Amino acid sequence: MGEALRIGVVLEPLVARPLPELLDWLARDVPEVTDLEIGSGGYAPHPHCDRTRLLREAGTRAAWQREIAARGLRIAALNVWGNPLHPDAALACRHDGDLRETIRLAAELGLRRVTAMAGCPGGADGDATPHFAAGGYLPYLEDVHRRQADRVLGYWAGVDDFVRQTCPGLLVCLELHPGTVAYNVESFTALAQVGPSIAANIDPSHFFWLGMDANRVVRHLGARVGHAHAKDVVFKPDNLALNGLLDRRWPTPPEAMPWNFATVGQGHDAAWWQGLLGDLALTNARTVAIEHEDPFVAPEIGIPAAARLLAAALRGTETPAGVTE
Repeated sequence: MGEALRIGVVLEPLVARPLPELLDWLARDVPEVTDLEIGSGGYAPHPHCDRTRLLREAGTRAAWQREIAARGLRIAALNVWGNPLHPDAALACRHDGDLRETIRLAAELGLRRVTAMAGCPGGADGDATPHFAAGGYLPYLEDVHRRQADRVLGYWAGVDDFVRQTCPGLLVCLELHPGTVAYNVESFTALAQVGPSIAANIDPSHFFWLGMDANRVVRHLGARVGHAHAKDVVFKPDNLALNGLLDRRWPTPPEAMPWNFATVGQGHDAAWWQGLLGDLALTNARTVAIEHEDPFVAPEIGIPAAARLLAAALRGTETPAGVTE
């Protein structure tokens, strides 16, 4: 803990661009960004990371890293968000394999962060789809998370063992994300007991719409925080008044939603982000990676605006986000 935070970007909204072109754009137009979070498997698109070839060919790995470093950039994390607990055994096996291969690739590349999600199993034996156990509001929803616990803890204990054997010191940073079995302090803490390689990836946007306090979450988890995303939320009061936070249509159509993900600075100003970055600096996070998912702002506009605001926040000054729809 105590290292200066660096600004990164999740490459997922930019996967249509060839990697050399994307790297040139970042170096030219977004100089505040120094770190990359690159998709490696699971549900994450990964045209910029041929995981199988990079694992097999040391020369290809070295050339890939040189191309990134030549623009003054570095790889902060490989992203392999998926659902290795899915009741579809074939999909779960594929996502588990992607996660383990990504951990192996991180070891070969000298990385210390992999970002993932905790996944979600079925609610009972024989279920064909995952069951997100968000609460026992009705009798048939009660105690689902307890029935899932053995499957969840057993799987992630195995991953922790694999990390310690394959890449000691690496952190698998699970994004606290609704729809997975680790989405708040209580659920993450219950899972993270399996071992020290399991860390949290903090994305405050999910806390905003859930009514959580991102600063308190970060302070509470402390050293168990290993990575962070930067994404904002904007609420639509009229839509919220009619349909509340749990709109089953989310995320489309975005104009009808009670809330949407937004470019950093549109929901919370630089002073707020400065406070969060100050708390993150006291954790094991090394990078705060811009994750652009704003349905109303193109990533080529939103990412530079977010980077400028975060850089200003890191310097302890405030500047407007400068984003127009």
